[in-house]
Amino acid sequence: MAVGATLMMLSGVALGGAQYLLHTATSKVTQQNLLGAAAAPQHRTITGAKNILLVGVDTRPHQDPSQLIRSDSIILMHIPADHSQAYLVSLPRDSLVTIPAYRNGATSYAGGKNKINAAFAFGSRGLTGAPALSHGFELLALTVRDLTGITPDAGAIIDFQGFKKIVQVLGKVCMYVDETTTSIHVGRDDATGQPAAPYKINPDGTVNHRIPGVTPNIYTKGNHCLDPAQALDFVRQRDLLANHDYDYGRQRHQQQFLKAVLHQVMTEGLNSPTKLPGLLSAVGKTMTVDDGGIPLGDWAFAMRGIQPDAITTIKTNDGTFNSRTVPGVGSAEILSPTSLELLRSVRDDTVGSFVQAHPRWVAASEPTTPAH
Repeated sequence: MAVGATLMMLSGVALGGAQYLLHTATSKVTQQNLLGAAAAPQHRTITGAKNILLVGVDTRPHQDPSQLIRSDSIILMHIPADHSQAYLVSLPRDSLVTIPAYRNGATSYAGGKNKINAAFAFGSRGLTGAPALSHGFELLALTVRDLTGITPDAGAIIDFQGFKKIVQVLGKVCMYVDETTTSIHVGRDDATGQPAAPYKINPDGTVNHRIPGVTPNIYTKGNHCLDPAQALDFVRQRDLLANHDYDYGRQRHQQQFLKAVLHQVMTEGLNSPTKLPGLLSAVGKTMTVDDGGIPLGDWAFAMRGIQPDAITTIKTNDGTFNSRTVPGVGSAEILSPTSLELLRSVRDDTVGSFVQAHPRWVAASEPTTPAH
C-alpha cells in the first residue's frame, strides 16, 4: 500500500533536479496534518535515518459513511541514515496492541487492548472526510509509537482504489504470482459469462459460502500481466490463498506488487513524457500526505537514488501465525519477541544488522517479469 508515497519519493530520479517538474509532481499531492500529537519535534531536516508510517485504507464506492474505516495495511518504511535503500516492515492488522485513550472532538475512546487496525477506526469514529482521516491516522500513529518507540518522521494514507488509477496509466503491471490465488470478490456467471460475485461475504469481510454457478477469478502461480481491475482484486485476496497464509500472504503479495509497479514506473513511466503527467496526477489523487515539516521536494531529492531493487521487505513473526483468542477482541496476532526486536531495529537504525542475523525474515522476491 506504500506505492503512492514511494512513487513520489522516487520521482526525484526521473525529475533529474528540474525544479519546475519537481513542483508539478509535489503539487499533485494532497497534504494534511495526519500525525498530530504523534509527530516528531519541529525543525526537522531531511538528514539522518527516517521512518515513514504508511496506511492503506479501502473506501469502496458507495460505502456507508457511518461504517468505521479500518486500516487494511500498516507499513513502516525505514530509510537508513545514508539514504541508500529502504526497508518495508508490515504490521499485521490483527496484531494485539494497547491503543491509548483518545478523544477526536466527536467521540471518545477509553483505551485498551485491541487489534491494531481498530486504532484508525476508533480515532475516526463519528467523523467524515478529512477530519476522519486525520484523527484515525493520529490514533494509529500514537499506537505505533507506544508499541515500537518510533516517532514517525512523515506519514501517508493510500486508498486501495488508487492502485487501479496508477495501473490504468501504466496500462498493466507485470509480476510473478508466487502462489495460486483465488478471488472471493470477482468471478463470472457460468450461464451468462457476465461478471458476478463468486462468494457470499460476511460484514467483517470474511467468506461465508461459495455461490453456485459462479466461477471465481484464479491467478495461477507464474508470470502475469494484470490489468487495473485484476491488480486491485489480486492485492485484496487473503482468505483462499493456496498456502493458507492469509494476512502474511496478502502482505507479501502487496509488497511484491509494490516493487513490480515501481520497477515498471522507473522503466516506462517516470521516464515517459506522455505517461509522467497522468501518473503523477493519479498518485496525487490517491494519497494524503503529512510531510512531517520537511517539504516533499526535499524528500524526493534525498531519496532519488533508491531503486526498486534496493527495497527490502521484511516479515513480522517470520511470516507465520502466532495467534490466540482474546476475550472481547477475538482471534488476535501476538507479535513475537523477535518481531519486537525487529521493530526496535527500525527505531535504532540497525535494520541491516537484524537482516544479517535473520535472513529468513526477508520476504522472497521473484524477478519482475518484463512487460508484454
